[in-house]
Formats: sequence, C-alpha cells, structure tokens
Amino acid sequence: MSKYLAYPFLYDKSEDLRCDYEIFTDEISSTIGLLRAFIKDNELRCELSKINELVYHMNASLRTFVSLTEDELKWLENKTLTYQKEIEGRMNKFVLPEGGVCGSYAHIIRTKCKALVRLLYRYKEQGNEVDELLFDFANLLSGYFFILALKLNKDEGIEETEFISRNYK
Repeated sequence: MSKYLAYPFLYDKSEDLRCDYEIFTDEISSTIGLLRAFIKDNELRCELSKINELVYHMNASLRTFVSLTEDELKWLENKTLTYQKEIEGRMNKFVLPEGGVCGSYAHIIRTKCKALVRLLYRYKEQGNEVDELLFDFANLLSGYFFILALKLNKDEGIEETEFISRNYK
C-alpha cells in the first residue's frame, strides 16, 4: 500500500462497492460545490451548501450508519416542489440537458445522482442491506437538480430545447 494513500479504503476488494459509493458521493458533492461557485443568489448558495452537507452525510452510510433524517428528506422535497411551481409550464416535455453554465452543471449533478441510485442498487443486489432512505434521497436529489436546472435556465432567460425521441413514443 502506498504511503501517499489518498483514502484509506481505496484498496478494498473490487466487489466491495462501498468505496466506489464514497468516491461517487464525494464527486457529487464536489460538483455541487462547483455549481455553487457560479451562483450569485445568496439564499440558493446557502441551500446548495446544506445539500452538500447532506450528500457528505450520505457518504459513510454504507460503511457505518444512515445519519440522514426523514425531516431532511422532506426539506429537500419541499425545495423541489417550490421550484417546480416556479417553473410550471417548462416541465411538460423532454428536454436536452443544456442551457447556461449553472443549468448545465445542475444537469450533470442530476445524472450523477441517477448513477448513484444505480450503484446503491448494485450494492443491494449483492445481498447487502441498504436503507430505503438512501434510495429516496438519491432519487430525490436527481429530481431536485433537474428542476433546479430548469429554474436556473429560466432565471437566465434560456429556453429549453425539446427533445423528441425516435425510440420512445
């Protein structure tokens, strides 16, 4: 093992997905921090910091215990619903993941959260227990960042580009 070890679990067995999960939540958190750097609105900056903390609380959940709470999940749900009302009429179509810098970063985070759900499912499929709160939170994070992407694009006066699939009708 390297004396310059970046993280103590990097040499865990490859089939043990806990380290992958921890690295991935760290990546999501870092990307939220990057998005936050571009946000001018102080209230939204504070909100993203809180979400960042919650993602870091998720980080050790598979290795230790789930420290997220139902109240925190409800808080995130309420934020999502608030923005959903604000962008009413912009959500009734499938859109390309593009827009301004902030909206585009929110789309990137959205996709990372979906991949996190998939990683959690693979971990559970291996016979490990996964608290449903983690699934709920990761899924809701994806929805939150989708709605936030639309809101940020709206705030910048950017219209979404509708995508009409040739495969799904």
